[in-house]
Amino acid sequence: MVIKIDFNSDEAIYMQLRNQIIMGIATNEFRNGDPLPSVRNLADDIGVNMHTVNKAYSVLRQEGYVKVDRRRGACISVDPKRSDGDLEIRKPLAAAIARASCRGMTREQIHSLVDEILDEDFGGGNVPIADGAEDAGQEAPGQDGAPERNKNAM
Repeated sequence: MVIKIDFNSDEAIYMQLRNQIIMGIATNEFRNGDPLPSVRNLADDIGVNMHTVNKAYSVLRQEGYVKVDRRRGACISVDPKRSDGDLEIRKPLAAAIARASCRGMTREQIHSLVDEILDEDFGGGNVPIADGAEDAGQEAPGQDGAPERNKNAM
């Protein structure tokens, strides 16, 4: 995965780095157990301070995306059953929906935008987006009402 930092962005560099690594996980460019570059190597590669990369890795560790071992470095380690996952997603999503609402977007436009993002950024549905029924260990009904498993789920 190529990390691209926008040095003119208002978003902090460590957050840009964090977000790109999460995007890499979501699009299967990174998988559980994959090593991340060392702090020093990544900092040199993208032209930032080592403390910036270290902060990004620390945030990813706190959020449950990365495990850090002082001897082996950082590696991808996502726990999909993490208990605070809904809250972690809900707060920024609610804020984004509120901003969209303030800009006059309707519920339908917001749904359409989410579908567009899933199609464009996540390969048109080829990303393992968990289905609520599957998360509960149940099979989701197909079009004919018969149980059907989401073939894209992890």
